[in-house]
Amino acid sequence: MSNDLKQGRVRRIAAKLLLIAFGLLFGCVLAEIALRVAGYSYPEFYQPDEMRGYALRPNMEGWYRKEGAAYIHINSDGLRDREHAKTKSPDTIRIAVIGDSYPEALPVSIEETFWSVMAGNLATCNAWGKKIEVINFGVSGYGTAQELITLREHVWQYSPDIVMLAVTTNNDVSDNLRELKKTDQVPYFADRDGKLTLDDSFRVTRNFRWRQSALSRMGRWIRDHSRVIQAINEGHHGFKIWLAARRARNAPANSTQTKNAEPATEELGIDNVIYREPADPTWLDAWRVTEDLLVQMRDEVRSKGAELVVVTLSNGVQVYPDPNVRQIFMKRVGVSDLFYPDHRIHQLAVREHISVITLAPEMQAYADQNKVFLHGFRNNQGNGHWNQLGHRVAGEIIARRLCEGPLN
Repeated sequence: MSNDLKQGRVRRIAAKLLLIAFGLLFGCVLAEIALRVAGYSYPEFYQPDEMRGYALRPNMEGWYRKEGAAYIHINSDGLRDREHAKTKSPDTIRIAVIGDSYPEALPVSIEETFWSVMAGNLATCNAWGKKIEVINFGVSGYGTAQELITLREHVWQYSPDIVMLAVTTNNDVSDNLRELKKTDQVPYFADRDGKLTLDDSFRVTRNFRWRQSALSRMGRWIRDHSRVIQAINEGHHGFKIWLAARRARNAPANSTQTKNAEPATEELGIDNVIYREPADPTWLDAWRVTEDLLVQMRDEVRSKGAELVVVTLSNGVQVYPDPNVRQIFMKRVGVSDLFYPDHRIHQLAVREHISVITLAPEMQAYADQNKVFLHGFRNNQGNGHWNQLGHRVAGEIIARRLCEGPLN
């Protein structure tokens, strides 16, 4: 083949590639415009954090639609809340709420969150004769370890009178142990010689250093400003959820069990093992660390002249409005009581003189009486996080308990 023919072929291929690239670029521009006109927005609300592994991004805003639908605004201090002055007014009782995705509450509006409902009801009962100000420090996925660090690094700047720790029993205990949470990207506390010791080795991992790099920050900037990239990310996330659900449906239920054998942790799922009294060393360690963290938090809160109130929340199956469904679940898990983690934390609180509110039994009674779902949205009723009604019922119960006087 002559050089002229080769050059002509190369030019034709280059022209086709250029045309394809232009078509893709033009299609992306049209898609970007269409998504913006439609109001599509799936921003990334989190960023790396040197102390806690990750945290909410200050001043980030956009729609959240993975459950429910709410327009989210993160305030200038990285809280899913309104702006709050650091200095507390003398005529105000300030309550700092610490927790995970339940107080973060992305599926609902701020006005619908349990802590907003609680604040309104507390103002009505006027339990302390002062104004009530609630500040939300909840971040999705946090365990008690990250919540203790949040208390130390962020909460005390606001001088709260009450620190309210919202405990999600189905995963907070497992989140406190590396072997159960199965990630190296967050801090942990370990019980060494009877003393809690911080393990923040995540800070030197390759993954965390990459997330802190200039190139990664550029990627986050592009994702923030491109609805097309956001759509691709959400499509990938949705596919993984669908794939996991399909595998769960197709998996044989406890196929390796004998009649008298206990279901293995892998078969039950970590979130379900929490309803059973721990027997193996890993779960015993997880509970020990969790209980030590609660006592440590009590000590630090008291040292600041404030009061710690522990609130154990509800899980979907605990308050599912059909006793038969709950019985089937308990039989599969091999338990006679869905409130084991709630009772255990309550007993610790009484023993250690920590104020405690246990929500799940009362919320179960409400769900049964009214035949309503307190967890889940749309086609996923009964699962996932609290819906608007769940938040309202929880907020009302907490406020009523606080208004009634001393807890325990």
